[in-house]
Parts: sequence; structure tokens; C-alpha cells
Amino acid sequence: MRIERLRWWHIEEILPLEEDLFGAEKWSAAMFWNELAQRNYYVVALDGDAVAGYAGLSIVDKEESWVQNIAVRRDAQRLGIGRALLEDLLAEVARQDVQRTLLEVAVDNHPAQKLYATYDFEPVGIRRGYYQPSNTDALVMMRDA
Repeated sequence: MRIERLRWWHIEEILPLEEDLFGAEKWSAAMFWNELAQRNYYVVALDGDAVAGYAGLSIVDKEESWVQNIAVRRDAQRLGIGRALLEDLLAEVARQDVQRTLLEVAVDNHPAQKLYATYDFEPVGIRRGYYQPSNTDALVMMRDA
């Protein structure tokens, strides 16, 4: 497995992954195009030439960045890919000398919360009904650099 920058040609390959993992709450191709157009930091984990996962980071300024998403193909989960993607995002945060990183995670996604906690992310709030159309709450977690 190798991690490299997400390019426009990866978008079509990650859309089925979005559908499988997030269903009605999936991101559209336009949303990913917009993230790339804004020059946000996105990476893919490649297993050969196939996308095994992807992750994105938005750096607001020197004080704040946001993990936009981390997703790993179901058959590639529990193999350390999510951890590797998160570590890559946090390395970019360090390179950019950003003071803190935040993220939102579904309140019922305990495996992801546990992963984030191992990297010193701590709960700082709840966003009620954040994920639509399921109306699922999001736990906001934060980590200082």
C-alpha cells in the first residue's frame, strides 16, 4: 500500500466507496472536485492501482485545520490504512505548523472515535443532527499540535 495525493482521476473510483460506506450521506463528485479546486490536502491509499481509502484535510489558517473525511474500503478495513491516512494528514498539519486540528465523527462510530483518541483527539462538543438525511449527531473532536 502506498499513499499519494488524490488526483482528479481518482474521484470516479472513490464514488462507489462513498456510496457503500455512507449511503444517502455520501459526497458527490462535485463535492470532491470542489475540495481539490480549493487546494485542500487530499490523499489516497493505493493497493496496487486500486483505491483502498482516502482522506482529506482543510487548513483554515495557522490556528486551525479540519479533517474532512477518512474512508477505507470495507475489505481493506482493520489493516492500518485508516491509521496511515490519519498520520499522513497530521504530518501535513505539522508541516504547515497549524496549532490545532478538529474533526466531526458520528456519535455511534466508536471504532473511529477510538482511533482518533489514540492520536490525542478529545471530545469538545456535539453537533445535533449534523449528518443528513439520517439526522445523526456528530461528535466534534480536537487535537492540539
